[in-house]
Amino acid sequence: MKLFVSEGNPHCLKVLAALEDTGVKCDVQFVNHEGTNAWLSQHLCQTRSLQYLFPPIYTPRYLFEVSGKGCTDLCNQWLEWETADLQPALQHALHVAVVLEKGSEVSKVLQGPLNHLEQSLTKASTAYLTGESVSIADVVLWAALYPVLSDPSIPLGERKTVKAWFERGAKLRSFQTAAQKVLQGKGLQGMKTYLQKQPIHLSTQCKEPCTNNPFEGEELERAVTEEEMEAAAITWSKKLPDCPSAEDRQHPILPQKDKKNVLVTSALPYVNNVPHLGNIIGCVLSADVFSRYSRLRGWNVLYLCGTDEYGTATETKALEEGLTPLEICDKYHAVHAAIYKWFQIDFDFFGRTTTEKQTEIAQDIFWRLHKNDFLLEDTVEQLRCDNCERFLADRFVEGICPHCAFPEARGDQCDQCGRLINAIELKEPQCKVCRKTPAIRSSKHLFLDLPKLETELEEWLDKSISTGDWTTNSKQITRSWLRDGLKPRCITRDLKWGTPVPHEDFKDKVFYVWFDAPIGYLSITANYTDEWEKWWKNPTQVELYNFMAKDNVPFHSVVFPCSLLGARDNYTLVNHLVATEYLNYEDTKFSKSRGVGVFGDMAKDTDIPCDVWRFYLLYVRPEGQDSSFSWTDLATKNNSELLNNLGNFINRAGMFVTKFFEGCVPAMVLQQEDKKLLALVGWELQQYIQLMDRVKIRDALKHILNISRHGNQYIQINEPWKKIKGADADRQRAGTVTGVSVNIACLLSVMLSPYMPIVSQTIRDQLNCPPNVLSAMLVGSGNFVCTLSAGHRVGTVSPLFQKLEMDQIEALKKRFSGAQPEEEPPKKKVPFGNCVHTEPNAASGQAAAVPTTAAAADPERAKQLSQAVVKQGEKVRDLKAQKAEETLITAEVNKLLDLKHQLSLAEGKGPEPAPQKGKKK
Repeated sequence: MKLFVSEGNPHCLKVLAALEDTGVKCDVQFVNHEGTNAWLSQHLCQTRSLQYLFPPIYTPRYLFEVSGKGCTDLCNQWLEWETADLQPALQHALHVAVVLEKGSEVSKVLQGPLNHLEQSLTKASTAYLTGESVSIADVVLWAALYPVLSDPSIPLGERKTVKAWFERGAKLRSFQTAAQKVLQGKGLQGMKTYLQKQPIHLSTQCKEPCTNNPFEGEELERAVTEEEMEAAAITWSKKLPDCPSAEDRQHPILPQKDKKNVLVTSALPYVNNVPHLGNIIGCVLSADVFSRYSRLRGWNVLYLCGTDEYGTATETKALEEGLTPLEICDKYHAVHAAIYKWFQIDFDFFGRTTTEKQTEIAQDIFWRLHKNDFLLEDTVEQLRCDNCERFLADRFVEGICPHCAFPEARGDQCDQCGRLINAIELKEPQCKVCRKTPAIRSSKHLFLDLPKLETELEEWLDKSISTGDWTTNSKQITRSWLRDGLKPRCITRDLKWGTPVPHEDFKDKVFYVWFDAPIGYLSITANYTDEWEKWWKNPTQVELYNFMAKDNVPFHSVVFPCSLLGARDNYTLVNHLVATEYLNYEDTKFSKSRGVGVFGDMAKDTDIPCDVWRFYLLYVRPEGQDSSFSWTDLATKNNSELLNNLGNFINRAGMFVTKFFEGCVPAMVLQQEDKKLLALVGWELQQYIQLMDRVKIRDALKHILNISRHGNQYIQINEPWKKIKGADADRQRAGTVTGVSVNIACLLSVMLSPYMPIVSQTIRDQLNCPPNVLSAMLVGSGNFVCTLSAGHRVGTVSPLFQKLEMDQIEALKKRFSGAQPEEEPPKKKVPFGNCVHTEPNAASGQAAAVPTTAAAADPERAKQLSQAVVKQGEKVRDLKAQKAEETLITAEVNKLLDLKHQLSLAEGKGPEPAPQKGKKK
């Protein structure tokens, strides 16, 4: 076996370290990273049949397999993290340190990955990444980080655990030998020649939240060859292909034989609540962007979603609002539909699960599983309320938490300690409906026999994950479920609101929502078209993309696929499972009850345009780890990236045409500088396409902004507003710069279309772009061509974005911050002159004289609370008229008093005085 490595290639450190550590016999040959051997040193492939192995990604793993050391699941997780998260940031860091000679900036670039490594090592409390002995994960990560961690001139901050782990590795002979061979004792400078020859990747794969990227807006110049410039100029001279309009869809959309057929679903939002910003970016918005992009690529796309309407939560919400479950579903389905319409979510069909098709298809899958012997019967102990004559689902039970003694724990989870609970474990349980004490009873249920399907599932997973684009978290979560072996999962519940179980022995039960809900994708498609099986029973012609937040992964990667595999009916299974992490609100979580965070029905009332919301949510999309919505950061990104970068360039380009050339695009005579720009823009376009093809939505957005930065710099350097006043040569130069710029603006309108559809249309209207530009620009390999040729007349040009002022942002931040908890017990107030004197609190022992005034009024919140008070008052009166249980009435009265308290504060008044208890004097 021969192993080809090259001096100065940082990837080869991993290969040689693994070779030394495993002791595998191999003929190592050093090749140049220039000239004829460049292909050998850079290609990431291996061909065992020819006994050749090319570094760097797969080689260490292969060497460990050959040596018999193997690779655990935890090792695999670290290796995936190294490839997907660490390497992109590391490539950026090495370029900054070696090529740009800015070693002081490296710590900023690597802040996120190093923090993750520090936290993981600290939490594990082991000498190495996977235990007390060296594994392949240690070898690969140590070698990857060696160039920066071993250089004393690079400040990397206080990361004691990482440093200790690195020092342990540095003592091993395998690491020392590998470093000497690759870097020749030159440290970082030993890689300079190699790195200077590599294309620049501006951390596009970095999984850190974009708000923490220290290189936003900084231009890192990419070297462009003469060949690239000439090729870009040739491409520029071509015409757009004729393509049908991407916006012209004929329904119903069905798979086509000679096209790439893409079926996109986003996790069905639960109908009992209003989605917040995190819900929107995690599912429907991400899926919408990819669907829009896929149509631009000329793919045949069907994008479906709908509300998930069965289950306990719906019954609970119905009880709270005094409506029937169906009325709750009707109400909130309309709420969801309106929110998504405002956010410009372009579903092909938005349905729901409370339909006859849902019952028909779910029951068919059930009977197929039953026939194929993939169902089990077992008895489960549950709480039953004899007063209500029903078994109680987990959310219909409240009691004292067995772990932390919190008095209001639910039957599934304690909100105080966060522990999961079996309802029968609760102390002093109460039926949430009647407040009576339930008893433990046995109930017979049906289970899906996952262990019997485990081998078949693993075979399918291996194929789907290896050929599709699964996010790192979706792979890790799926493996964690499989690691200890699957267990049977109950598929029935003792509820009334759900899809009926058709089996005679279980006719008083419904399907558990986790079994029933994913089948909603099929039934929603069936409500869209009678030919739904062409999508869902056609795995060879259809590629299925599932979008969701990470908490939904196991149901889409394990449970639902097992249901379809067991049904034996040639179902289409997921090819690409795209899961986001969580989006938090500022430094806390979204909470409708506490008034914290922006929910979908509130966004339009902020006077911030829909496309700005879309842009920012996609900019901070939690692709690799949790991220946060921040009002300050929203204003910053709007004012810097949209207004001063993107909007500034597009507006200037269009205004130069109208102001200097009477509204017609001038003739363009390309010089080397123009060709260089065309090559840079073409490269950014190719990066955008490659990333979007792999559903790297947030990373691809950066390349749009990079293009407008290139354009702004190009305009600023050439100063067409000055050259237009000069001699003929200068005027011609001004014309070329203007013509090239306005064509870049046209390209940007297409690339922006999936992200900001309204802004994209506005740009195309202002520039009077040809009708086929949207459908033709990205078809095939995607090329930057001159779309607005000389003589093309543009329309009326005007600014695209408005500045967000800080006083506006501060007001919005306050409005959505919710009620602030008091830091200490309320203090006694007594008159003191013309103000109020606060007496010292006996417990604190502190004296203070503080004049207080009423809180600032919030008219909008007061309006909402006023309506809530009226509604809650009616609810209390109805309960009293019905002579409901006293405990239930008291609970609703307390809610009413709390709403009145909040209303008083929102109106700028002081809180209502508490009623005095005790004997009158």
